[in-house]
Amino acid sequence: MLSLALLATALNPACAKEPLKVFAAGSLSGPFTVLARQFEADSGEPVQMVFGPAGLLLERIEQGEPADVFASANMAHPQQLAREGKAIPPLVFIHNSMCVLARPELHLTTENLLAKLLDPAVKIGTSTPKADPGGDYAWILFANAGKVRPGARELLEGKAQQLVGGKNNPPVPAGQDAVKYFLEHKQVDTFIGYCSSRETTPDTRFIKVTLPQELAVAADFGLTVLHPRSGSHDAAYRFALFLLTPAAQQTLVDYGFSR
Repeated sequence: MLSLALLATALNPACAKEPLKVFAAGSLSGPFTVLARQFEADSGEPVQMVFGPAGLLLERIEQGEPADVFASANMAHPQQLAREGKAIPPLVFIHNSMCVLARPELHLTTENLLAKLLDPAVKIGTSTPKADPGGDYAWILFANAGKVRPGARELLEGKAQQLVGGKNNPPVPAGQDAVKYFLEHKQVDTFIGYCSSRETTPDTRFIKVTLPQELAVAADFGLTVLHPRSGSHDAAYRFALFLLTPAAQQTLVDYGFSR
């Protein structure tokens, strides 16, 4: 009788265990895809990953879409959910910083970065501010540039093309990395984004340059557990704690994040 009951459970989707639903910033898609598989294998808990711009994920949660864990590219969004009573107080679970990805013929270096970005002939791409923290960090970079060189902030804000992370960005063919697509097709010459990557090996078609100290922008990535939809919430807390283990942290470092 027991074996028949187990078989019925396996065959009946309504009886299957509801997956843990994890909302995560798109910049985390590389390591989190790996980590979700590891967590499933170790715990037996199914995990459903939902990736996207953190600001838009926040909107979806606030509008009532169910989620169990939220990993954001900033601290502001999970802190907002905590203030609204939807989640526990967040913590910083990993660090990132901003870099500039460029076409090789630009000969971009850390030393000439600001001069190149200010060159009227050089086209700049960014994520979309407010919808995507990557865009907010780019605007902080522009503000830092204005402190170094008067007028630089306004010039950079004026020429920046907001190409990804928003609701109305230019279309990209299915399966294509949007940033690399716009660089490859020369819509932009540079793109201001995270130093981390969705892959563990560098793409040799482009060069990635770190920011000079006077322009540097740090990004603290925040983690929170949403209040339970129903029943036990143990799996959500176990997944959050799993992300803090040395092995999980090393996986994130392998993708360009820093502890």
